[in-house]
Amino acid sequence: MAASRPTPEAGVFDISTGTAELVHSMDGGWLLSVNGAQSSHIDPDRPDALDFEYMRQAAAAIADHYPDPATPLRVLHLGAAACALPRHLAHRYPQSRHVAVEIDAELTRLAREWFDLPRAPRLRIRVGDAREVTESLRERTRDVVMRDAFSASLTPRHLTTVEFTRAVQRLLVPGGLYIANCGDRRDLASVRSEVSTIADVFANVELISDPSMFKGRRSGNIVVVAGDGPLPDSARLERALRADPEPSRLVTGRDAIAFGSGQIRRDVPAV
Repeated sequence: MAASRPTPEAGVFDISTGTAELVHSMDGGWLLSVNGAQSSHIDPDRPDALDFEYMRQAAAAIADHYPDPATPLRVLHLGAAACALPRHLAHRYPQSRHVAVEIDAELTRLAREWFDLPRAPRLRIRVGDAREVTESLRERTRDVVMRDAFSASLTPRHLTTVEFTRAVQRLLVPGGLYIANCGDRRDLASVRSEVSTIADVFANVELISDPSMFKGRRSGNIVVVAGDGPLPDSARLERALRADPEPSRLVTGRDAIAFGSGQIRRDVPAV
């Protein structure tokens, strides 16, 4: 007899790093907030669905780069929450394998309890610091590294430096992708610095976001896609981004490099 599917329950829960709130949303899915920040949305009946705009943008970039659903992708997710994106990609690429790194042990336990997530080896959830795990893995063992780790509204600084980005580069196979979800305020100072830092390591970068975000009209997210292989202008990706319920813009080549006009980030030397 097949095991019954988990049944989430709305409420506020103590976790290792603070509190998590689970809310039943109007569309029938579940919205998870961690310490007040919206972190994941899961529709139990639709593993293909992604509610968060930046996750759809990242998934579109991956689908453009790896259009064959039979591709046995190996993906490292830095930041997991309820594993919405790993769940989506495991559905889209049935032969893929995912490792999701989450610093909060209790949140990891609850996510497994609440949602029908793929089991190992399709999806392994590893508790730990994203940088420590990244630096511990064997080189050239990942096709995609997705960074989606936040403390409040910002990525922890030690996951934004040149040294960390080189550790990511070491993991990727030739032609692999590094995708970083960069949150920022309207001044865009942080994301410009991140783009400069990533472009200092990788040969090519492209950027995806709402057009108003690039113009500094609102706070939000810019998705940075980087690799040492070619990232040519893709009409297919542009069409996918325009067709999204929240249309977004693709910035490539020199325009992407020029956007990264901030200071390159480096590790703070130990005293």
